[in-house]
Amino acid sequence: MDRAEKREFVSELNEVFKASGSVVVASYAGVTVAQMNDLRSRMRASGGTVKVAKNRLAKIALQGTESEKIADLFKGQTLICFSEDPITAPKIASEFAKTNDKLVIIGGSMGATSLDADGVKALATLPSLDELRAKLVGMIQTPASRIAQVVNAPAGQLARVFAAYAEKSEAA
Repeated sequence: MDRAEKREFVSELNEVFKASGSVVVASYAGVTVAQMNDLRSRMRASGGTVKVAKNRLAKIALQGTESEKIADLFKGQTLICFSEDPITAPKIASEFAKTNDKLVIIGGSMGATSLDADGVKALATLPSLDELRAKLVGMIQTPASRIAQVVNAPAGQLARVFAAYAEKSEAA
């Protein structure tokens, strides 16, 4: 990589750090190429990205961003997982780390908040934005359907009473 490519890479990575909802930093020593490709495809399918960057370049790219506090996490063989949705990157990285003990989550950030490994795992247990929206819509719809049931219940009871009187009249 020559200087121009490094500058380009640092500026791209800086934009990523500014735009992403969350960033996860993990150690990948011992992860095979096939496993890394599996992680990348899982992350891509969920709307996230995995990048391997030189630590020195990543620290330079962090300067001037909200995530600047996590610069000390970049030691050894590290990779960066990020996504616009704050839950996606931690969730996919944590799920992958459960099945592959070679990937070790070091920490990360969500906006200006620095996270340790436990913080990233806690963030991974939260529902995604789409799941939260679905729950909210369900909660909004439930009272409306209950109101409709309550309003329709007396009419249904009246219909059953009339049907019972009709059957009684026919039987007599």
